[in-house]
Amino acid sequence: MKINYDPASSKLLTFHDKIPAFLDGSDTPRAYLERCLETVAAREPVIKAFVTFSLDRARTAADEATTRYKDKRPLGPLDGMPYAMKDVFETEDMPMQLGSRLFEGYKTGWDAACVYFLRRGGAVMIGKTVTTEFAFGEPGPARNAWDSDRTPGGSSSGSGAAVGACMVPVATGTQVRGSVLRPACFNGAWALKPSFGAMNLGGGFPSPPSVCHLGILGGSLADTWITAYWLSRNAGGVPGRPSLKGEAVLPKARKPARLARIESAGWAETPEDTRAIFNDMTARLERRGVEIVGRADDPELEAYERDLIKLREIMEVTLAYEGRWPLMMYADRSPDLLGERVYGRAIASADVTPEQYEEALDWSAGARIRHEALAAKYDAFITLNATGPAPEGMPVGNAVYGEKSSVLGVPALNVPLLAQDNMPLGIQLLGYFRRDYDLIALGHWMIHAVLREED
Repeated sequence: MKINYDPASSKLLTFHDKIPAFLDGSDTPRAYLERCLETVAAREPVIKAFVTFSLDRARTAADEATTRYKDKRPLGPLDGMPYAMKDVFETEDMPMQLGSRLFEGYKTGWDAACVYFLRRGGAVMIGKTVTTEFAFGEPGPARNAWDSDRTPGGSSSGSGAAVGACMVPVATGTQVRGSVLRPACFNGAWALKPSFGAMNLGGGFPSPPSVCHLGILGGSLADTWITAYWLSRNAGGVPGRPSLKGEAVLPKARKPARLARIESAGWAETPEDTRAIFNDMTARLERRGVEIVGRADDPELEAYERDLIKLREIMEVTLAYEGRWPLMMYADRSPDLLGERVYGRAIASADVTPEQYEEALDWSAGARIRHEALAAKYDAFITLNATGPAPEGMPVGNAVYGEKSSVLGVPALNVPLLAQDNMPLGIQLLGYFRRDYDLIALGHWMIHAVLREED
């Protein structure tokens, strides 16, 4: 099944613009949920975004939200909002299976931090979405929302597909190598991978902790930001890390004065036709009065680009060393239940030394300092989120454009405003640590800058 994607006219499901109708009684959270479930019934047999559902509980939660809106006492901005949870977090009413045969049917009976606080805020979880094995290995059955012969990306594959197919307005994802940004890019969704530590990962699978992030994919920029901000402020950040700064509203659009155009290791792996689309987009920004500066124009940017080439090697060391537990334990105990990629990383991780890891940590700390120093020159960084549109078949796509924001710990935004071959192609904006709200304001401005030539 193929649906042509046009960023100017292809609209995904939104929630926060419906709240006035909930308050005046012309719509209700229960009716909104049922419309979502009608879409699920129509599209899920092909898209296969979900692992499991909890529909009775979802309907009960939507009814309770409906009563609160009728009484003019909603719990907050997420009350009554349907969403999907990536299956790497514990939920008291569903198993956490991690895309792994090793965890089939595994239930703890408890909610992860993000799940618990979303429930307290009145959000309505309809089910859990497909992920790759342990969020990096073999792909699951999920398909792209716009072309079911293509991948939805990984590892937040089901979340990207569920939002892209208008089953839910919001879904959670996790990212180590681009697993929030790339599924959003491939499925035409907005996504925020926030500053490192800003969103609580408690109750989730122990991905490499120094580079793992909880992120939000949404049908609109407003839904993406408001959900991320509310969850960060209520569930808190990772212990020892502060929550997001800003407000629980979409900030006013802010035009950047100067953007740093970066290529990283991804440019060499990006086909000419995809490069041309990105070049045309940056030319449009220049016509709108934004200065675009590249590596040839600034020696500091050239040095920064060299950092981004080195970063791939650093990421490999970090993933292997921090994944030693539990992957080596799984490989020792149940090798026959692991996919080839997971088993391979478990074996390779045994060879990474503490000295190599220490060097990687030192390099990463220095790279973060060098990144933040560029704030004096540039409002943000702009690049692609993938080497092209979603590839055909089930390979989850090239992660090269997603790694830098995780190692640097800075906020990154997928801006779904480009297309190639009638498929989504995302712009990536990278900001500065704990300046997520500023980045959202720039993304807001991009909506008009990219889709319209006139002021």
